Amino acid sequence: MKDFKGKTALITGAGNGFGAEFAKEAALREMKLVLVDIDGEDVQRTLAACKEMGAEGIALELDVSLYENVKKMVSTAMEAYGSIDLLINNAGIAIGGVIWETPVQDYDWTLSINVQAQVYAMHEVIPIMLKQGSDCHIVNVASVAGVITSDGLAAYHMSKHASVALSESVLMDLQAIGASIGMSVYCPGFVQTDLHHYERHRPERFAKGDDSYYKSTAYQNVLKRAEYVITTGIPIDSVGMSVFIAIEENQFYILTHPKYFPLIGTRCKDILEGRIPNIENIPR
Repeated sequence: MKDFKGKTALITGAGNGFGAEFAKEAALREMKLVLVDIDGEDVQRTLAACKEMGAEGIALELDVSLYENVKKMVSTAMEAYGSIDLLINNAGIAIGGVIWETPVQDYDWTLSINVQAQVYAMHEVIPIMLKQGSDCHIVNVASVAGVITSDGLAAYHMSKHASVALSESVLMDLQAIGASIGMSVYCPGFVQTDLHHYERHRPERFAKGDDSYYKSTAYQNVLKRAEYVITTGIPIDSVGMSVFIAIEENQFYILTHPKYFPLIGTRCKDILEGRIPNIENIPR
């Protein structure tokens, strides 16, 4: 996809972080915007910033981990603009902790937003793109955590590996029918986003309740680690431009942190040579 002007971009998790940057980059390229986020104030703020840049768009307050909300999102986009040319599945969370302490509901929440939301959106949007027959593109936001593994992030790794595999398989299905739909999976390392504030986006159905884990030292340490790695990540400024360049070049794997390349290589070698994963290979 190389022509963006006048086309429609549907972006989830657009209230802040990557989603807000993607929205601004789409605005720069004169796209019409459908911006979606679980936080209404956040997504309205992003839309306002894009409108100041001259963009046309709408903002929706929806939890896209629910299928009925995704269907509403897609139908609203079609009613407003009549096409969906670029889908960016960005909404997501990053919960840490070890599996024997973390409540199961946090795994359910992680899968629902990091994986199922992407499934729902592609299920609804791809038939529209196929019917349009024009050059379209889908970006699934995963993480470098989808191509490597480490300790303390089992739920996150689980969901991001699923996102990468989902994207690869969907791309092959599209190739099999000769569809004019490009696909990318964005796999960044740590970037200065709002990701460590995921708790403010927790849906009621995954409420913490009285579970003692959320009052524990272990949980507080998880939150502190998340804040540290996010706030010391690379600046977010170039994210929008780099991802849109990748879309133009029909690049599938978008890897923005070369320092992780050796870890990716080590994991591949471990698999091929039958070695046991070793925590000693993870930099501290």
